[in-house]
Amino acid sequence: MAIAKAERLMNLALCLLGTRRPLSKRELRDSIEAYLEAGSDDSFNRMFERDKDDLRELGLVIETVENLDGEVGYRAGRDSNRLPPITLDAEEAAALGLVAKVWQQARLAGAASGALQKLRAAGLPEDVDPYEAHGALEPRIPVHEAAFEPLMLACRDRRPVLFDYRKATAARPEPRHVEPWALECWRGHWYLAGWDRDRSAERVFRLSRITGKVRSRGAKFTAEVPDVVTVRETVASWAGETADRSALIRLRTGSGYPLRAKASQVRELGDGWDELEIPYGHGLDAWLVEFGPDVVVLEPAELRSDVVDRLRAVAKG
Repeated sequence: MAIAKAERLMNLALCLLGTRRPLSKRELRDSIEAYLEAGSDDSFNRMFERDKDDLRELGLVIETVENLDGEVGYRAGRDSNRLPPITLDAEEAAALGLVAKVWQQARLAGAASGALQKLRAAGLPEDVDPYEAHGALEPRIPVHEAAFEPLMLACRDRRPVLFDYRKATAARPEPRHVEPWALECWRGHWYLAGWDRDRSAERVFRLSRITGKVRSRGAKFTAEVPDVVTVRETVASWAGETADRSALIRLRTGSGYPLRAKASQVRELGDGWDELEIPYGHGLDAWLVEFGPDVVVLEPAELRSDVVDRLRAVAKG
């Protein structure tokens, strides 16, 4: 069956590449023996749609054209499907190899591997191994959230999405209608930046707080996508990275190393606790809550109150 499908795909590709005008489904069915043997129109339509998707996945650019009578035709222009010579040097090939390794924990691993195989087939020098060059580093970006892949595809295709999101201060998730712009990993967590339609404002969402499925919507974006989407800078400012104030906290000995790295002063209190002075900015309360019982806020009072409110919300949820 694999050989028969490969032959059918090859025949379809040759028909699409060899025609000077778009061919309709009917014409393609009459030209390819495997389609003539399809038992019914429904069977043929399913087979053709799968084959068309498979060819596009393999890299064939298939154009869809509608004539004056409203009939849809298909062709694969030679100019659109001609690759320029591959001129990657060893460093560039190594960079591609590192990118492929980065996604080993995501469902993108197969796509990354397939892309490298296509480059090899297109002329990547045989003496260049993108997987082994500069292999002293083995980067990983963990992707555990189920929302990652549908959001990544929605960012790529510029499709609005719907999802349920639970804020740190909320006991239950709330629906969000978002035009997704970009995803970025920061401190081991993935964040989405986009336009929140219900609030008519830019927002950043942490993927681990998205519950349920991400649903796509076919409508177009209503807000202009910025030239540069600064997810990292936005999240960093929320976490106090750009703060001009200080907070005083107690931290359990041997814990909270990210907080210790940010501290301007550390004093041992004894009995398993230390006192730290750390930068204080918008969103620091959300970060402190992640350390649970290992952190106690001493001052300012507003930060202590915010942390207590978040902990109470978590306890209720």
